[in-house]
Amino acid sequence: MLLAFHKPYGVLSQFTPEPGSAWKTLARFDLPKGVYALGRLDADSEGLLLLSDEKALSTRLLDPAKAHPREYWVQVEGVPHDATLKQLARGVRIGDYQTQPCKVRRLETAPVIPPRYPPVRYRKSIPDCWLSLELTEGKNRQVRRMTAAIGHPTLRLIRARIGNFTLDELSPGRWKELSATERAAVFGP
Repeated sequence: MLLAFHKPYGVLSQFTPEPGSAWKTLARFDLPKGVYALGRLDADSEGLLLLSDEKALSTRLLDPAKAHPREYWVQVEGVPHDATLKQLARGVRIGDYQTQPCKVRRLETAPVIPPRYPPVRYRKSIPDCWLSLELTEGKNRQVRRMTAAIGHPTLRLIRARIGNFTLDELSPGRWKELSATERAAVFGP
């Protein structure tokens, strides 16, 4: 079984709570028994999270050699110049790691997404914009660290796509089992 879940803000990508943490877990979303997350999204990130009871799918999805693209919509503080976006696309240094090249584009209009609770802070004197980043790797808090490295901190982060499978109309906190066609969109033929 392979499930697509729209993980809301404030939810850990696990079923067991962290000691002393106020974050919610996947246990509150009535998911089928025996599934576990394929990959992670931080509690302060939102969007597409895959879950399965098939252990082999984890390796198939997360193995860097398979290079499954993942698209993130990122609301950043400020409006990066084209040269800054090219720098981000070439790869940036985050700590002692050089990120792989990725696809980056500025979204001309904000994506149509549900509001977040609590909302992202609004600052009248500092503009923001939305970017699309497509990565094939996934280091800890990588997207946030990448945008910070170019001087544009992440305000909101949503994983919108894995492979060719998108969140579409799946609302936050909702999940569905993927059909054979939808599985193929994630993993390819």
